[in-house]
Amino acid sequence: MPPRKIQDEQEAIRWIEEGKTYAWIVEKYREKYGIETTVPMWSTFRRRRGIEPRVVRDTDLIPWRVSKDHMLAYPLVMLRAEARLRAGEELQGRAASKLANWKKMLEENGQVVYYDRDTADGFFYVPREDTDPDGALIRRPTRDRRAKGED
Repeated sequence: MPPRKIQDEQEAIRWIEEGKTYAWIVEKYREKYGIETTVPMWSTFRRRRGIEPRVVRDTDLIPWRVSKDHMLAYPLVMLRAEARLRAGEELQGRAASKLANWKKMLEENGQVVYYDRDTADGFFYVPREDTDPDGALIRRPTRDRRAKGED
């Protein structure tokens, strides 16, 4: 049986519970122990130890069933950051300034985010309409499309 990569489980659990990113843990293990690990390995470790996931789900900000092809789209990344902020989490690194700039861009251009999973790009910036609430970041899907499972 190959040697275990995780040298100190309590240390790893503490880092995860402190909110250290998996990328940070990968780098720290490389520096501290000279061991190469991966982000999926740490995600699996977290799940197997019963530690709550860090993902903040906010169906008001992301009401769509997003295609796997669009999971890394910048508008979705920014909406997830806003969800974390609204949930009271602190944004790491440059995420706070990126989010502020992105929201400013939407406001200055009078736009909101629209999603159509049946297109190659998926996410679009569309002009804000009178039906979009003040301060809204997204164009909410219509009930008809949601009922059909399209959004």
